[in-house]
Order: sequence, then structure tokens, then C-alpha cells
Amino acid sequence: MHDRFEDSAGITPEGSVPLAWLNGRFFPASEAVISPVDAGFVQGTTVAEQLRTFSGRLFHLDDHLIRLRRSLEIVGVDPGLGHEDFAALAQELVARNHRLLAPGDDLGLSIFVTPGLYAGYGGASGVPTVCLHTYPLPFRFWAEKYRTGQALVVTKVQQVPAACWPASLKCRSRMHYYLADRRAAEIDPGARAVLVDREGMITEASTANIVLYREHEGLVTPPRSNILHGISLQVVEQLGLTMGLATHARRFRADEVASADEVFLTSTPFCLLPVTRLDRRPICGGVPGPMFRRLLAAWSAQVGLDIEAQAARFADRR
Repeated sequence: MHDRFEDSAGITPEGSVPLAWLNGRFFPASEAVISPVDAGFVQGTTVAEQLRTFSGRLFHLDDHLIRLRRSLEIVGVDPGLGHEDFAALAQELVARNHRLLAPGDDLGLSIFVTPGLYAGYGGASGVPTVCLHTYPLPFRFWAEKYRTGQALVVTKVQQVPAACWPASLKCRSRMHYYLADRRAAEIDPGARAVLVDREGMITEASTANIVLYREHEGLVTPPRSNILHGISLQVVEQLGLTMGLATHARRFRADEVASADEVFLTSTPFCLLPVTRLDRRPICGGVPGPMFRRLLAAWSAQVGLDIEAQAARFADRR
């Protein structure tokens, strides 16, 4: 490890508390403190990536770091770390923290970068804030949904148009997600929101990509120009290819979601979830379908563990 990636005083790999890496040092995660005048708080100018491990190994690390670099280029922030630096930090942090878990458990990893202190509030460092931290994956939020499915509500909250920032920018400026999810939960408790563009076309669910499966067409996603092309979405497309499924990117409305043979959500923490209700009405028979089962089984085989079983086992983690 480069000598600038050092421990704070007294912290060693043999420590017994989770660590975080912040601005050049490893700290106990509870001591990693960011200024309240950081631009990430004041303006929401935070570029971020979220990863997960399988059996302690980071999944598609390079792909996430390539997307992180592209996002940083869009906002014009230079974190002073290259691809290999981020990779080494991520792998070391995960190695240190994963051993604190019970056997078979896994971690989420968050990487985020802000422009640093906000000049308008008296901050003028000009030095970006860079942080990596981990957390035990909160399986309780989705463990049952592999069996029961996820409910969705199409809200009137619109996706941020490309005139504001491109869909390829992965950032934490997500007030629209928050408001959309609040509205969805008011309409159907437990539901997640689906956002549309100005023409009423489906774009994304909050923090997840949406995928339709139509027997005569294969996998259907919104156009790449309208969505963040998720790493998990990429995995589903690759798995589908091995099954002989074509993938089509095109625009569609909520009625096509309701009439699809199956509907899925893809996202890093849970990988793949079936959608079984839309706007309080059952879809896809109200139960997870056979294509969902095939895709999830193929994903489990690829990573060498039963994704659904792991979530069930650690859903009530103490």
C-alpha cells in the first residue's frame, strides 16, 4: 500500500472495530468525521459508488471504478487518486472489515467524493473529500421480497432531465427519489417509486433499474440515454445472453410494465428482485415468475453462493 494510505494512531489491521478511510487515513468508522460545511452537505455535490461483496470479494470492482471516474470527470473533481489507488483501498478496507462478520455474511462498500469545503460557508480548502466505508448488508429490507415480490407505484415525480445532468452521472443529489418514494408509500405502503420523463415514459425506480421480460421480445429496458446503466443491469443482460435472451432498449409506458410477462428490479445490494404489484394491482400473476428464478439461480452460480438463502440467513442479524 502506498505510504500515504496510513492508519491513524493506534489502528492496525488486527483491530476489532470496523474502519473507514477518509482523506488519506484509516479511522475507526465511528471517528470518520466530515465538516458540516462540506459541499457534499451544503449543495449535495457528491459523486458516489455503491458495491457489495460475495464471500468477502468485491463484485465488479473495476466496472464501478470506471463509472466513478466518468462521474468525477463530468463534475470536474480530481480526487488525487487513480483507478489502482481506489482499487487497493477498497480491497484493503474490505479485507479488514469483512473478517469482523459472521461466516457467510457480506458487506456493502460505499465510495464517495465531494469537491470539499464550500466556499460560501467559509470553507476554502479546494481539497476534495474522499471517503470509503463499509456496512453489513441490510438483508432485512429485501430478504422476503425474493419470495413475495416488490410493489411499485408510478408517481408524477419526474426523472432529472439531461439538461440538468446526464443520466450517466452517479451522484447523491436524490431529492426526487426521496419525494417519489414518500408518495409511493402513501399510495401503497411498502411500495417503491417508478419515475417517468416529461413524456410519461418509464425511466427508473428509485435507486434501481427496471427490466421487463416479454417472451416474444426478451429483456426490455429504457434507453441508455434516459437511465443510469447499472452494473447489476449489465449482469442481468449478460446472464440473459447466456440463456439466449435478446435485450432491447426502447421507450415504454406504465401499461407495458403492467402487461409484461415478468418485471424485475436490479441494484447492487439485492442484485435482482421480482416485481409483483404495480399501482396496487397484481402483475405477472402476483408471484415471482420462472424467468426471475432462472436469472437469480444463474447469478448465484456465478458468485458461488445462494443469494436468496444468504439474505434469509442474515435478515435478522444481531
